[in-house]
Amino acid sequence: MPEEGAISSKLQLRVNEMIRTREVRVVDDEGKQLGILQVRDALILARQKGLDLVEVAPNAVPPVCRLMDFGKFQYERAKKERDARKAQKQIEVKEVRLRPKTGEHDVAFKVRDARRFISEGNKVKIRIRFRGREITHPEVAKEMLDRVAQEMGDIAAIEQAPAMEGTSLLMILMPKES
Repeated sequence: MPEEGAISSKLQLRVNEMIRTREVRVVDDEGKQLGILQVRDALILARQKGLDLVEVAPNAVPPVCRLMDFGKFQYERAKKERDARKAQKQIEVKEVRLRPKTGEHDVAFKVRDARRFISEGNKVKIRIRFRGREITHPEVAKEMLDRVAQEMGDIAAIEQAPAMEGTSLLMILMPKES
């Protein structure tokens, strides 16, 4: 059994002595309705069965409480949350870096890498970094990004159009919905 009056941090469930109403609708551990009881009577019933009285619907009139093993309930809920997090696909943002003077052959290699990242379901950030006086000709980098977007148009869509960020021109591509 949990400490007397323990409260769940996430759901703010009231347990045992933390329940502050006079009467509650009680549901037993098998899901059977026991009716409306005084809180002290419900607590006595829970103690006899070796369970906790947990307020599951505090906004109902009267509030609904369930007889359950609160520690086991918390463990099972945490386990479900962990499994749900594992099931989620984490989308990463991979980055491909270029320079305005990068040759066509090298750009083709970088596009091939970006295609692989997109096919794996990741987003791709394409960054063209300027050094020195190169920043005076951003149109060269813009053309390069447009060419890359056009080459990858069959599997990728532009999430963020080319935009300057400091001394870099950035564009973000995401996988197209199939």
